[in-house]
Amino acid sequence: MNQSSIINHQSSVILVTGATGILGRVIVLELLKRGKTVRAAKRTSSNIEEVKHSFQFYTENPKEYFEKINWIDVDFRDLDSIKLALEGVSEVYHCAAKVSFHPDDNQEMLKCNIKFTENLLYACENSSVKKFLFVSSIAVLDNVNEQGILDEDSNFNPKENHSDYALSKHFAEMEVWRASAEGLNTIIVNPGVIVGSGNWKNSSGKLIGELLNNKFTFSGGSAYVDVRDAAQISIDLMEKNAFGERFILISESKSYSETANFLREKVGKSKVKILPIWILKIGVVLNFFLGWLIKPLKMLNSVNVKSVSYKSEISNAKILNTLNFKFIPVFESLNFHLKNYLKDHTSK
Repeated sequence: MNQSSIINHQSSVILVTGATGILGRVIVLELLKRGKTVRAAKRTSSNIEEVKHSFQFYTENPKEYFEKINWIDVDFRDLDSIKLALEGVSEVYHCAAKVSFHPDDNQEMLKCNIKFTENLLYACENSSVKKFLFVSSIAVLDNVNEQGILDEDSNFNPKENHSDYALSKHFAEMEVWRASAEGLNTIIVNPGVIVGSGNWKNSSGKLIGELLNNKFTFSGGSAYVDVRDAAQISIDLMEKNAFGERFILISESKSYSETANFLREKVGKSKVKILPIWILKIGVVLNFFLGWLIKPLKMLNSVNVKSVSYKSEISNAKILNTLNFKFIPVFESLNFHLKNYLKDHTSK
């Protein structure tokens, strides 16, 4: 079947980019559960059978829903490819992104996360698209409020040192705000670390395996959100027409040791040991001198070390008030996805 033959010209078609990613796939599924017509953007190399497999974790009818998806290959470098994908589309959920904190990936990540978003928004101009949701990250939040808490008004501070991932999401957000100012109905969501099932070797899909298998961890922590919550909230916000706003999506913040030890205890492993900050700082020095020679050292830069050495307090009050939402607690989420991880990895 060629690309043009799957284009449905109904005005109710919804496009989800990054539909094979850990969040995009669940947004696709949730939209289908709500009776929507979904066009799912993917790369030609994407493994959609893995997506089909992961649907079993979220529904009793994985095959039925999977067969309702209209898959389309999209090259975000090519405006004609994007415009074809947008034909007849009324809403876009832009989940596609590259997530990495390794310096070798920086150029590709900046291109994917900024330029591809810019191209997509440009293609939305003079199209049938009426609503656009962009999945950003809490990594772009900097300035705390009077209570010392990060919230939706915690604007990006260009004077701070940021990871290239944070920079890429910030500048992608700027493209979304520009489109909003020019008349497109936009929403930005800023999830914490997304806990989900499937896609076990990519992005936050690696979370369960890394927490289980690493004997050492860092002194800091992060904020987490279950993928089912992130998907439901994103769709609810679009249905509520909450345009021109950003929303932080987190359930709770936990230290790395808390999350790792919770999972490791479930499988009978010993508790993790916390790497002292001084060891990490030595690694930063070694990276300066030997990073060009020893590639793993490249991860030990000052920005990465800072990010894993502290835990910010982040507010989810806005989304709680907007939707009266009740988040899945972090440990309940981790337990659910751990069972799915073990099911996949013990059956092979």
